[in-house]
Amino acid sequence: MPSGPDNTHVIVFANEKGGTGKSTTAVHVAIALAAKGARVACLDLDHRQRTVGRYLDNRAATVKRTGTDLPMPVHATGDGKTDANFEDLYARLLVGADYLVIDTPGRDDPFARTAATRADTLVTPMNDSFVDFDLIGQVDPETYKVTRPSFYSELIWDARKSRARTDGATIDWVVLRNRLQHIEARNMRRVQEALTQLAKRVGFRLIPGLGERVIYRELFPAGLTMIDSKAFGQMGLAHVAARQELREMMAALSLPDRPLAEAQRGVFEPA
Repeated sequence: MPSGPDNTHVIVFANEKGGTGKSTTAVHVAIALAAKGARVACLDLDHRQRTVGRYLDNRAATVKRTGTDLPMPVHATGDGKTDANFEDLYARLLVGADYLVIDTPGRDDPFARTAATRADTLVTPMNDSFVDFDLIGQVDPETYKVTRPSFYSELIWDARKSRARTDGATIDWVVLRNRLQHIEARNMRRVQEALTQLAKRVGFRLIPGLGERVIYRELFPAGLTMIDSKAFGQMGLAHVAARQELREMMAALSLPDRPLAEAQRGVFEPA
């Protein structure tokens, strides 16, 4: 069941390596979509760290404490134990949602694999280093030319074939380059060239993501994002630059619009 009764667009953030800004990016995408008036649901499959769940809990607490009207997705966290729990949460969050954003653990996980097969847009954030690149491809140590895809590319290839067999749909796989600022320039060029080579071989789109900025970590306790500039006061140059990064990332994701008649919208509550 890869799409919901209201033609929900499922966006899955997946990378079996931690520390890539995956959960922060997932939250920012969800809030950016909600700020446009879309009905957004979030499913956190990382029951250990629960970053997305805690981020949105913090956001709900800020709304309650300050009375600020902030766009607020509904959300739930899986227990990481049973298929029944996953399927129940997945089905309930689909109902009435324009978008379902799923965050997966930074490790191999059976529910993450299942979620990948149901994605309409599959986003793999990675840092600009060959340590992260190794997850999806291998390079020659002297020429830095791609020698072969790695296991994760093969896993996603299998997920795309499974999805095509299920309903004939195509998963749009997007590799997101996060945290680019403090990487040495020659290394950036080499990683860029390798990613471009691999993209042609295994069929993903390559787009820029969010930078390495302290502001993202500072906003977490209040559950705020760069969308919420009015809620955290005067903006400095770093805020302005971060908001521009987010705008460019959202445009590059090329997510489909999910317009609904105003009479249908109301307050979004999951079934």
